[in-house]
Amino acid sequence: MAAKSDFSAGEWHLILSSPMLAGMAVSLADPSGLWGMMQEAMASGRALLDAKDDPAAGALVKALVADIETSEGRTAAKDALKAELSGKSPVEIKQKAIATLADVAAILEAKAPQEAGSFKSWLYHIAQKVAEAGAEGGFLGFGGVKVSDAEKATLAEIATALKVAAV
Repeated sequence: MAAKSDFSAGEWHLILSSPMLAGMAVSLADPSGLWGMMQEAMASGRALLDAKDDPAAGALVKALVADIETSEGRTAAKDALKAELSGKSPVEIKQKAIATLADVAAILEAKAPQEAGSFKSWLYHIAQKVAEAGAEGGFLGFGGVKVSDAEKATLAEIATALKVAAV
């Protein structure tokens, strides 16, 4: 069973920011306005809350959620995101988010191989929930498609980065 203490501070900060990066990459694939952005952000947050109460969630997912619940954890995640993404364009942020998810996958495979698969699948699930959160191409959430082609392509990129099967 992996724990926060199995990782260096830098590695843990990347892992801590990974749920936000998964959601952010999808949101940036096809920005859907203020309402869509709010729905997507709520989907990402809801995935964290769901993991907290999910008896099937792995110990590493639970440790991440517990850390995010603290002000120190939120600050560390926010600071990690700023360090990775500051000064970049939306396209660059999306690319960097996906590259960082690949780095997280490699860290997990090296240091927590028994939990890597479930954690990476959980990250992909977050990205998928964000993609499904708002309709693209509609008006005020009506009409349009649930997951745009750009979001589908980004989900495929995330699946490749995490080495999980795209759904």
